[in-house]
Amino acid sequence: MPEARPEFIYKLLWPAQWAQMQADGRFAGAPIDIADGYVHASTAVQVVETAQKHFAGDEPLFMLRLRAADFGDDLKWEVSRGGAEFPHYYGVLHMDHVETVYPLERRAGELNFPPKY
Repeated sequence: MPEARPEFIYKLLWPAQWAQMQADGRFAGAPIDIADGYVHASTAVQVVETAQKHFAGDEPLFMLRLRAADFGDDLKWEVSRGGAEFPHYYGVLHMDHVETVYPLERRAGELNFPPKY
């Protein structure tokens, strides 16, 4: 029996990217997303490590919670870091895809994730 997929996936954005998405109503992706041809996302289990590996710095982040079912067949689960399957969205994110937004502040250089997301 195949492993059940999580209900939610997560996309991390820098403040400028989140502001631009709000202004445009859409987000085609960060430079790495555009280069790879899909929007990189993470599961709840993967998102902290993704932040540590790809979002170093002093800036806060925004974590978007997205309902995986909303993406239909354009959401692919593909092997990536460490052999784990990651959610990759072959499309453009729209504001109506965003179920919840979590502002992630940094304290002593570490991102502060909410207890439950």
